[in-house]
Amino acid sequence: MTFLVIIIILALVFDYINGFHDAANSIATIVSTKVLTPFQAVLWAAFFNFAAFFISKYLIGEFKIGNTISKSVHENFITLDVIFAGLIAAIAWNLLTWWFGIPSSSSHTLLGGFIGAALAHAGSLSEGGVSVINYAKVLPTVLFIFLAPLIGMLVAFIITVIIVNICRRANPYKADSWFRRLQLVSSAAFSLGHGGNDAQKVMGIIGAAIIFYEKGRGVEMTFTEFVNAYSWVPLASFTAIAFGTMSGGWKIVKTMGTRITKVTPLEGVSAETAGAATLYLAEHLGIPVSTTHTITGAIIGVGATKRLSAVRWGVTINLLWAWILTIPVSALLAAIVYFIVRLF
Repeated sequence: MTFLVIIIILALVFDYINGFHDAANSIATIVSTKVLTPFQAVLWAAFFNFAAFFISKYLIGEFKIGNTISKSVHENFITLDVIFAGLIAAIAWNLLTWWFGIPSSSSHTLLGGFIGAALAHAGSLSEGGVSVINYAKVLPTVLFIFLAPLIGMLVAFIITVIIVNICRRANPYKADSWFRRLQLVSSAAFSLGHGGNDAQKVMGIIGAAIIFYEKGRGVEMTFTEFVNAYSWVPLASFTAIAFGTMSGGWKIVKTMGTRITKVTPLEGVSAETAGAATLYLAEHLGIPVSTTHTITGAIIGVGATKRLSAVRWGVTINLLWAWILTIPVSALLAAIVYFIVRLF
């Protein structure tokens, strides 16, 4: 029981870190356009991160993404040691990328850590590794590493072109004033998507741990039954990510808000609306996507409407490498942590 409590606390710590690591996703454009101060922006984003709990629970009626994460590894290879090692690796990678201002994916960090520890538990790929991973759950997630930013980029590009053509003859000062107000709405929409997507990932990990623990006590439990029996877990998960968001992540805000491309209020509205639409689609499909990848793609999309050279492709390529490396590096870290844990 003590080990389970430690794992739940670690999961909520990761959730908190996820919040300040990914705060930039929700507030980067609204801060860079000076619509809100950084402090106002994190409060705004945190409120809607938490409000996403009520959307998921009462409007959508289920936590599909949490269910996907909890089943990304076959249950025969889930133990408390596996979950512990996965969380330690995910926390370490998140803190490292935050320190260097790299907007990597907290989602894929968590998934990579979970899978890497499970593979280590299985012994080796030849002995059981192929059956460790639930490919029906994992492959769509891996596919969306590439699809989420592309969808965000395409939707943002289309929205920006439409808005620019509609407002072609508008008074520039009035138009700018309106888009500053609209950016509050689009930022809130994206923060709802961020909370609904990312808080559920921690729910999935906690769910996997509790379901394993209950199984050891002779109680078989589905993910839905877990959510109903442990109703405090969803609430705690959404609360932790909201507090994390309030802590901010200023190094990553700088990368997202200014280093990829300069963003105007009009473009901020386009990017955040496109990002929110992509996140809502992913939540509907139950696919845990990266909010980081999504908003980065959207920001690139609005930059490309001006000219391709407006996007700083050197920065973007560095981000792409971080995205590609996140899952394998997290998996390797988790495997190492798992073997260390097994020594004690």
